[in-house]
Amino acid sequence: MKKLAKLLILLALVPSVTACVNESQAAENSHSKVEIVKNYSYQKKTKKLVTKNKKLKKSIESLQNKISDDQKFIDEHNNKTTQSTSNTSDLANLNYNGTQEIIVNDNKPNFSQEDLSTSKGAWDQYGDLDNLNRVTAANALLNVSKMPSTKREALHWNPTGWHNKRIKGGWLYNRSHLIGYQLTGQNNNPKNLMTGTRSLNSPEMLAHEMDIAYYLKQSSSHYIRYRVTPIFRGDELLARGVQMEAQSVGDNAVHFNVYIFNVQSGVTINYADGTSQVG
Repeated sequence: MKKLAKLLILLALVPSVTACVNESQAAENSHSKVEIVKNYSYQKKTKKLVTKNKKLKKSIESLQNKISDDQKFIDEHNNKTTQSTSNTSDLANLNYNGTQEIIVNDNKPNFSQEDLSTSKGAWDQYGDLDNLNRVTAANALLNVSKMPSTKREALHWNPTGWHNKRIKGGWLYNRSHLIGYQLTGQNNNPKNLMTGTRSLNSPEMLAHEMDIAYYLKQSSSHYIRYRVTPIFRGDELLARGVQMEAQSVGDNAVHFNVYIFNVQSGVTINYADGTSQVG
């Protein structure tokens, strides 16, 4: 009987104990913090994509401008005007008509057989500045042996007509080498520098210089007779353009006689002193 009574008492206590346990767990749950994990990965990815798209747009704009400039260059050079004379006074009187580079004397350079002699090896010569301190013609017999191996230093000589200014895309003028640095290593030589527009210097003159450099690098036995003549009108301090003549010796791989106008699109230049107006 006593055992039965104890058993009944224990069974009666079980619900109350269970209730206490449940109440305790409920209390603990009510005081516990509920953490909600938010996923911000899409926001980071969106931010990266926005930044990437901005860079792509800039790259596309840059490529579109490059394509436009290249097409303009192609259009101009597919429509070169043939010039029947190589007389520098005639070139000085020519006016720019929309084509920056024209062919002179059917593209035939004016060199004699003596001019093409390689008996003295490679050489380069620069004419003295004239009475107005203007640069004159530069001549050379080019060979890979004359090409420099050191990096070019900054230029500091200001040629006549040097009134530089910033315009759309960069500076209006360059200190333009008559004979490019990569061909002879001549750098801060006043007799080899003229005030040239950005487009005169590159791509116009540079395109011919690159053709010459490529040919010279093919063989140490390759020579090119080369002359660059700045063309001034009267007593003007800024050249109207440059005449470039080249002839490879022993073959006709490189030969040209061209005149390049010293002009810049969107800029009106006063050749008397080199000052300018945009538009």
